[in-house]
Amino acid sequence: MLLSRNIVHFDLDTFFVSVERLINPALAGKPVLIGGTSDRGVVASCSYEARKFGVHSAMPMKMARTLCRDAVIVRGDMELYSKYSHDVTDIIAEKAPMYEKASIDEHYIDVTGMDRFFGTLRWTHELRQSIMKNTGLPISFGLSVNKTVSKIATGEAKPNGELQVQRDAVKPFLAPLSIRKIPMIGDKTYRLLRSMGIVTIDTLSKIPVEMMERVMGKNGIMIWEKANGQDSTPVVPYSESKSISTETTFEQDSIDVVKMKEKLVKMVEKIAFELRDQQKLTSCVTVKIRYSNFDTHTLQKSVPYTAFDHILIPLVKELFDRLYQRRMLIRLIGVRFSGLVAGNPQLNMFEDSSEMISLYQALDKVRNKYGQKIVRRGVAYEKSEKRNSEKRLAKPK
Repeated sequence: MLLSRNIVHFDLDTFFVSVERLINPALAGKPVLIGGTSDRGVVASCSYEARKFGVHSAMPMKMARTLCRDAVIVRGDMELYSKYSHDVTDIIAEKAPMYEKASIDEHYIDVTGMDRFFGTLRWTHELRQSIMKNTGLPISFGLSVNKTVSKIATGEAKPNGELQVQRDAVKPFLAPLSIRKIPMIGDKTYRLLRSMGIVTIDTLSKIPVEMMERVMGKNGIMIWEKANGQDSTPVVPYSESKSISTETTFEQDSIDVVKMKEKLVKMVEKIAFELRDQQKLTSCVTVKIRYSNFDTHTLQKSVPYTAFDHILIPLVKELFDRLYQRRMLIRLIGVRFSGLVAGNPQLNMFEDSSEMISLYQALDKVRNKYGQKIVRRGVAYEKSEKRNSEKRLAKPK
């Protein structure tokens, strides 16, 4: 049974490309690839003009250039994209009764009950116009009874459009669409369903739910529900305070800066891995220290959305150096990542090499299988060994 809700899904169209076109209007109408500028890079985003040639995100840049020889390649700027993402969120936060920032370029808004005072479609249309006027970015929305249908409606409204699917039109709207349109159906699931002869959402919706559960477990039930326009997932209010953190109290108060930085590196590795495992990105880094007299101080810095150790570790060390000025014994140190949003960590990989992405994927796979402590950064390990070696040499014989 469909719940009587009104949920809006906003999605910025080809977000990275649109931001680059704001900065450089000459890119308008041209096939644009965002990513590493050499053949060894990967495509982080591409324009609709490039997609006509078969180019898509995560494709090797060399292949993309072969498919679309006239493409303009732009190295991505996550700091710039993060700024515009925050600008859009600020506009929505000012006007929306309750919203969820689902990713760097997506928002859900629960406008249930607003139709009693102000037409939900009219209100959403005016919000979209406000976003475009104030940021210059194209944005699309879907308005319907739940998150799933709204998100699919947004996809059908693109590029730069809007679509409302009312309660009694949900089934007819979904029926002819490809099963690929359903959120959470990836390549593997798509191939499995196609092997069962399922092409459209209409066919999928008519498969007995018991069969879907036997074939795919709980995910099968969820997919079946989505195919039938059912989704009770709530809009979760977004808060910059949403965070992930870790801290440690030393057995003995210390002024060993080298030891503390080694510990900070391990902390960053731990919670950055958790971010990637949960497919989240952070936009704010905080370092905390507590002195032996229990005075506690923190320092934070806003950062472009990321979940990568090699970006976060230098930031944490920088904050620690700025924070630790009193040269007193330290009792506790901690690290916190906040302002979290859902997102693929590859979004902020605009380097010329895809090896870094492959390295993180391989390391995370090992950690998932054998535990986080199985892999450590060599720099921290080498320094620990060096200090231990020096202590051994310093002992009287």
